[in-house]
Amino acid sequence: MSTTPPVLRISDLDVHYGPRRRRRQALHGVSLDVAPGETVGLIGETGSGKSTLARAVLGLVPASGGSIVVDGEDVTARHRRRLRALRRRGVLQYVFQDPLRSLDPDLTVEESLSEPLFVQGVPRERAARTVRAHLDRVRLTADLLDRLPGELSGGQRQRVAVARALVTEPRVVILDEPVSALDSAHRVQILEILGDLRATGVALLFISHDLGSVAGVADRIAVLHRGELVESGPARTVVTAPRHPYTRLLLSSAPTLDGAPADREERRRLRALLPA
Repeated sequence: MSTTPPVLRISDLDVHYGPRRRRRQALHGVSLDVAPGETVGLIGETGSGKSTLARAVLGLVPASGGSIVVDGEDVTARHRRRLRALRRRGVLQYVFQDPLRSLDPDLTVEESLSEPLFVQGVPRERAARTVRAHLDRVRLTADLLDRLPGELSGGQRQRVAVARALVTEPRVVILDEPVSALDSAHRVQILEILGDLRATGVALLFISHDLGSVAGVADRIAVLHRGELVESGPARTVVTAPRHPYTRLLLSSAPTLDGAPADREERRRLRALLPA
């Protein structure tokens, strides 16, 4: 674990949904840190609470308890102004699973990448240089600047979305299933780009249901099950010596080289060990 002070600190986070009489707890006592230049993978099946955690950090759902600190600022529900200021400054950025939902279909690539810079008051010429530099950073060429999102491949669109998240030089980027909608070739390209970002000092929280995708780029892996953090540690340790039955279940469910999941009986046994 990094000795650098975390740029994202989530402490004892609780999130509830629904009216008081029928409240459902989506997250319970989750604590997680991400340091500058560190990539932390957050793993779990659909419904485990991964996206709820991301939405809480972004201020889209209120925390029922605990705290979220980004770049030294408490951004939980009682400090929403601080969160808005951080987002306006580009300190905290988010990459969606589907770039078609995050990129304006009527804006060219150049316009999409320039928009957050103009919000900050960056002069047009400097913004143009920054846009081209970040396009190169995600391995795209300048001839795409005049194209609309619908004229790009899925992999190109996702790389534009990553570039858009990076143009403001954020301290923290949350990536919610950034490769799940891509084919294998484009998935590899995105994962290589994320690996290169370590040297820039940006903190990455990589959310995924796919342990295999995260394992190659994450420094640490945290595992969510039914809203609780059941395991956390260095990526190599979690993958090679998982302690919790749920982590072992995720590993056993990963496809093998021939594309088939591992032993079904083993998965059935591990599920039986999980709390009801």
